[in-house]
Amino acid sequence: MPCVARLLVALAVMLTWQQGGAQVINSIGDENMKVEQGMKPQQKKAEGPYIADLDTETPYFQYIDSAQTYIYSHDWPVAEQWLMRAVKADLDNPNNSLLLSNIATLQRYQGKLADAVKNYSLAIDMTPHAVTLLLNRAALYVEMDSIVRAEDDFGRVCELDPYNTEARYSLGVLAMERGDTQRAEDLFNEIKRINPNSGLYHEGMGLLHKRNGNHARAAELFTQVIKVQPSAQLLAHRADCYLAMKHLNDAADDIRTALEMTPDDPYLYLLRAKLNKLRFQRDDMNHDIDTAVSLGLSRDYINQALNE
Repeated sequence: MPCVARLLVALAVMLTWQQGGAQVINSIGDENMKVEQGMKPQQKKAEGPYIADLDTETPYFQYIDSAQTYIYSHDWPVAEQWLMRAVKADLDNPNNSLLLSNIATLQRYQGKLADAVKNYSLAIDMTPHAVTLLLNRAALYVEMDSIVRAEDDFGRVCELDPYNTEARYSLGVLAMERGDTQRAEDLFNEIKRINPNSGLYHEGMGLLHKRNGNHARAAELFTQVIKVQPSAQLLAHRADCYLAMKHLNDAADDIRTALEMTPDDPYLYLLRAKLNKLRFQRDDMNHDIDTAVSLGLSRDYINQALNE
């Protein structure tokens, strides 16, 4: 397998391991480019990936080959160094947009968020219509609380790809968080127009109903998505709705299943603390509070959530 291909397989493995991580870019091709207005996705003409001819004897590809070794072992700092050496070895290589994107992803996993933004931006400058790059940078901006910049990137994706549901979902969630529920509903309805069976539509509307206090309807919507694609996050949302409705056994089942998926998620221990409070199991509640704090939640936040 050519070095670039093996590198990208390794990155895909890495991103599977790191749940919720950025999307790997393995080519800057048609799937990452602008979709013309009025053209349905299945009608796009494939033009092939934008990859230079491979000469695996050059230092450029030898450095990439070294990087993939460290990616397999999850040694992000050393993998990053080898990819940086590859970029510097051939500054004009059209593959550098891919490498810079993957460097940014490695930096993001290391918590080097400012460096990750810089390299996503350099990659976007090289391939400004690369939708996945824009989504990656937007998600990073959200992580950094740069919400306006995130919305700009998500909005750009919507301009480039009128059928992209992920960007619309993210914009809807951000609108909901700032209290613009009508804007959020409009964006979720756009998703439904694009794909009536989209899980993102049901999840988004579930979040909206949950925010508005309609917990029964929210739980129904979350259930529709969970049946197709269960996740710890969705189970947590549904468990929170069940707690609000005092369906304690259902909430307990969802929390238990979610903890089996992500045992280090502090929010799940907060939910279980809520459950134990409702069951008057104070010792268990305090134990879950301590666990949530040890995993990163503040006691002030927890106390506020328990007293709502």
